[in-house]
This record gives sequence, C-alpha cells and structure tokens, in this order.
Amino acid sequence: QVQLVESGGGLVQAGGSLRLSCAASGIIFRINTMGWYRQAPGKQRELVAHIGSSGGTNYADSVKGRFTISRDNAKNTVYLQMNSLKPEDTAVYYCNTNRWAGYVINYWGQGTQVTVSS
Repeated sequence: QVQLVESGGGLVQAGGSLRLSCAASGIIFRINTMGWYRQAPGKQRELVAHIGSSGGTNYADSVKGRFTISRDNAKNTVYLQMNSLKPEDTAVYYCNTNRWAGYVINYWGQGTQVTVSS
C-alpha cells in the first residue's frame, strides 16, 4: 500500500529555516507528481508546492522565493526547504501524491507540525 512519511518539522524563530522530508513507498516514485500542502488552524488545506516527474515545479505565491521543493528518485524522497520563515507559515505540513483510477485517488502522509515564532 502507499505510505508517505513526513519528518523535519519543529519550532523555529521567524527568519529561520527548516527542511521537511517525505519518504514514499508503495508507488513508482519516479513517475509520480509529489506535493506539499499545509493546513493552519481554522483554515482549509492549501497547496504549498508540487514537483512533477520531470522536475518541473509550482509554488503558491505566498512561498515563492522562500521555499524550494526537490526530489531524490533514488531515495524515493521529496523535500521542502523552507527559508525566511514567517509566523504565517505555521501549520501542519502534509506530503501528497495521487494516482488515476478512473478518478483521482489522493494519498496523504500523517503531517508534520511547523511552528514559527515571532
């Protein structure tokens, strides 16, 4: 079965950096688009960034220039490097992938908490 396991969250001061990792299993990782989403208390889950199988990337406007998504197909792992963190980046961050089975099936990790103090 598909398993996504995030790590790397924590507490950091504004202006600091964190790197999140997501180890995937149960999928042909190299052909899957991988994404990072986040959900702050009382808000809807939102896309942060995603990276396609060929390495193409897309970012939310709020993180452009500060966050970088990357992937290591040899390790079945996707990363999110987060720099210049702001208090508004505080959220639970989720790793995501999906597959088509006549409809989209989404897979999610358990989430990792990122807290940015001012």
